[in-house]
Amino acid sequence: MEKPSPLDSMIARFNEAADIINLDQRYRDIISVPERVVTVNLPVKLDDGSTRVFEGYRVIHSTVMGPSKGGIRYAPFVDLDEVKALAGWMTFKCALVGLPYGGAKGGITLNPKVRSIDELERITRSYTRALKDVFGEDSDIPAPDMGTSNREMAWIFHEYSRIYGYTPGVVTGKPLHLGGSKGRVAATGWGTMLATMQAIEKMNWEPEKSSCAVQGFGNVGSWAAKLLADQGVKIVAISDHTGGYYNKEGLKVREAVAYVKEHGTLEGYTGGERITNEELITLDVDILVPAAIENVITIENAEQIQAKLIVEGANGPIASDADKIVDEKGILVVPDILANAGGVSVSYLEWVQNRRGHYYPEEEIREKTAPILMDAFERVYQTHKKYKCSMRIAAYVQAIERLATGIDLEGNF
Repeated sequence: MEKPSPLDSMIARFNEAADIINLDQRYRDIISVPERVVTVNLPVKLDDGSTRVFEGYRVIHSTVMGPSKGGIRYAPFVDLDEVKALAGWMTFKCALVGLPYGGAKGGITLNPKVRSIDELERITRSYTRALKDVFGEDSDIPAPDMGTSNREMAWIFHEYSRIYGYTPGVVTGKPLHLGGSKGRVAATGWGTMLATMQAIEKMNWEPEKSSCAVQGFGNVGSWAAKLLADQGVKIVAISDHTGGYYNKEGLKVREAVAYVKEHGTLEGYTGGERITNEELITLDVDILVPAAIENVITIENAEQIQAKLIVEGANGPIASDADKIVDEKGILVVPDILANAGGVSVSYLEWVQNRRGHYYPEEEIREKTAPILMDAFERVYQTHKKYKCSMRIAAYVQAIERLATGIDLEGNF
């Protein structure tokens, strides 16, 4: 059976939440479709002298709550439907945690691993020029996502500033010396850790007696694993695209992070028994943190999940048609739009710092961000109890209610 696309999953969950609160059709029509879809073709000269045209996207899903906000993804599987789904998730995520942002997402269909740094810079600058009238610190603010980092954000900031003058607030996730925020690199993993610890408390578990598998050991997964280990949680398995590693006594996470920093991937790591990503998903652990890509938990493997708590560090790791299976097994799922909201929350503070020209120490960043994330978790948990629905649908309910209020306040025109 074909997996539902991320866009199908997003719409299915939106409709389920909308039905719970009997959302008027007017709001459904406005919220369920993007405000603006931009497709660009980028002719770029490669290092061998040839020219290749890359296809790029920027989807502005909503500006009801403020300027749109969302990352830029470089991956070979990027397509318009995926970007639409990611933009919608950003809208719900920002509304859920109460940030003055709408949602957007961008992407270019390419494999960054086979492109030189010079090629990536030319592609990024071309993409920025093509979207110069879309981006803006009061209109649409990009950030890093899969396949991009603070390096690409520096290129966007510089290229945009060449056109319009010095504008640090046009992009977040920048290097520190270009106006980036302390704590931004770790932010999404840190937020995932916070959500996990709140869920552990709700389940009356002891962190030191809880085992955890982290699928995906990139920026989000590695930080989540490291910070959870610091809280006493036993990380027994980790993985990246090359495969996974398992040690029932617990992995030395910082050693694994150092190994990846030196070698680029986990390939060849000797700190645990070699397993596949598929095996990691179904390990007998208390907590599963999928922190890689969409649709890793499907109707094909959902029955085999043994974890009792899933915290979604990635966007859309559970396909919508697997939700029912996971729920019927009694697994508590902390959904992506809640669990990985740490990144956009610290991005918001970076944007605020850029606008004010005043920068906070990392401790203050976390002091300002933690209450935002923890309040959102508690609201979602109480909504989950009120409607006797999953945490995921409760998160959508919270987001939709805020969006509907925003639409009302905009008025009719």
